[in-house]
Amino acid sequence: MSKTGKVARFRIQRRLGVELPGLGKAGALERRPYPPGQNGNKRRKFSDYALRLEEKQKIRQHYELREEQLRRFIRHAKTGKGTNWTAKLMGLLERRLDNVVFRLGFAPSIRAARQLASHGHVRVNGKKVDIGSYVLEVGDQVTLSDKGFQNQIYLRAKQSPRLEVADFLRKEEQNGKEVGIVQNVPSTEHVPFNFDAGLFTEYYAARNV
Repeated sequence: MSKTGKVARFRIQRRLGVELPGLGKAGALERRPYPPGQNGNKRRKFSDYALRLEEKQKIRQHYELREEQLRRFIRHAKTGKGTNWTAKLMGLLERRLDNVVFRLGFAPSIRAARQLASHGHVRVNGKKVDIGSYVLEVGDQVTLSDKGFQNQIYLRAKQSPRLEVADFLRKEEQNGKEVGIVQNVPSTEHVPFNFDAGLFTEYYAARNV
């Protein structure tokens, strides 16, 4: 990650007031736990709309989605049975290939995981999958190519893991290689930062998604 990119990601997290693990290196709020342009003596006042918008922005920024990408996943989550589409949405986002590669500790950020996939280093059930937005199913196995395990992205993540492996995943060794297995469909509680699902739902409730 470039210095400029790192600074920009720190500013995003400071503005939202929360560490977003998917953006990479921790520590955005350690020295300056307040928004850019303010100091520690000032407190922000939020309207109801601003509070809802902030929850939406957390999801967009952490998973590094454009607005239309997020809306497409919301439309998908609203189809089928069940009324809790927000929980279904988080299950989809957490099972994206780029996120699973990140949550398994194969990459230090979701962006880096997406890069591993796009360069052809990710294997799903033994086959190359180079689309970061690919949604995995329960039972799918994820690993890297031989070159992927030698890649600096993987080696950097191995040296400094960003998160523990989530409980909807399992990591084991097969034939001398690390393999991740999707054990369950994740839900809202698996989002790895402070997140108000109710405010997020309210934000999109009045919008034609």
